[in-house]
Amino acid sequence: MNKVLLGDVAEEVRDNYKEMDGNPAVVGLEHLIPGEIRLKEWSEDTNTTFTKAFHKGQVLFGRRRAYLKKAAVAPVDGICSGDITVISAKQDKILPELLPFVIQNDDFFDFAVGKSAGSLSPRVKWSRLKEYEFNLPGLSQQRKLAKLLWSFVDAKEAYEDLIRQTDELVKSQFIEMFGDTDNRASLESLCTVFADGDWIESKDQSDEGIRLIQTGNIGNAEYIDKEERARFISDETFDRLSCTEVFPGDVLISRLPDPIARCCIVPDIGRRAITAVDCTIVRFKTEILPDYFEEYTLTPDYALQIKDFVTGSTRQRISRKNLGAVTVPVPDLERQKVFVEIAHQSDKSKFELNEAIKDLDAMYKRIIKDNLG
Repeated sequence: MNKVLLGDVAEEVRDNYKEMDGNPAVVGLEHLIPGEIRLKEWSEDTNTTFTKAFHKGQVLFGRRRAYLKKAAVAPVDGICSGDITVISAKQDKILPELLPFVIQNDDFFDFAVGKSAGSLSPRVKWSRLKEYEFNLPGLSQQRKLAKLLWSFVDAKEAYEDLIRQTDELVKSQFIEMFGDTDNRASLESLCTVFADGDWIESKDQSDEGIRLIQTGNIGNAEYIDKEERARFISDETFDRLSCTEVFPGDVLISRLPDPIARCCIVPDIGRRAITAVDCTIVRFKTEILPDYFEEYTLTPDYALQIKDFVTGSTRQRISRKNLGAVTVPVPDLERQKVFVEIAHQSDKSKFELNEAIKDLDAMYKRIIKDNLG
């Protein structure tokens, strides 16, 4: 195994766009998904101002803000943004199917960040990227390594597809069980507590105490911990501002994007908690199970109602009054319990799949580190 420079085995391609058959794939930085090694999305905008051409099998690297870790192999020919560096393998030195793993890895991104210039929107040039040094085995070993690494990618994508299918199955089960429910009620009428969170200014926050749950902690039917960025208030501040405490089992709805009116159930976080003013606290009466409502917020019926109630052009939101007017189907509790059990089994399956993905990622990165580090 020899140490090589990227510029010894690959080159930047700076071809200008020439007319292609049909509408070419148009790739901007927004189409490069952090951590994804395959390009899966692009547009076919015939009015694009992009002029840089790329071809199937070449690697597209997002040279602006390299810390975002955007790099993917192109499955088609097309044109791309000037903020994308097109990289092609020198095929007598490195296999084209192995090159994406040299680019899409943490060591390379760290190197690219270190060589970037500019404060607000740092960019890195090929003249600096080509200085990246890494281990490269012989061509016969490269074939084995590329085959192994692509098998990891395929397995991960298969697991992710199973997770998507599981979500779709739960959604379809919900519609099948409750789509024809005639009994509906306004959201606010189903609650014992329906109130906004508290206005907590930066000066009132602290590093310990009562947890402040913010809109960023509210995922789409999931609680996102973000423990490393957690903010708190003191007991004294809680009393002084007459804050509203939230409890495990409460539902929090974000009235801001994205998406507007997404919700999560508050888990037991091991301490007292409050929430921010742009979150609505929902504590249901006995007619509605929180898990049932959480799943309802993923349905087209809920999304269409929210869309009708959203206000604002530049900063869209939904008011608490309009949120409270959203109507919710109210089936009997026994049917809700049956569905919740189905959803819990689905969550268990997704958890196991996500754990398998984490294990795959760890092995994948270790193999890259050991063989291409």
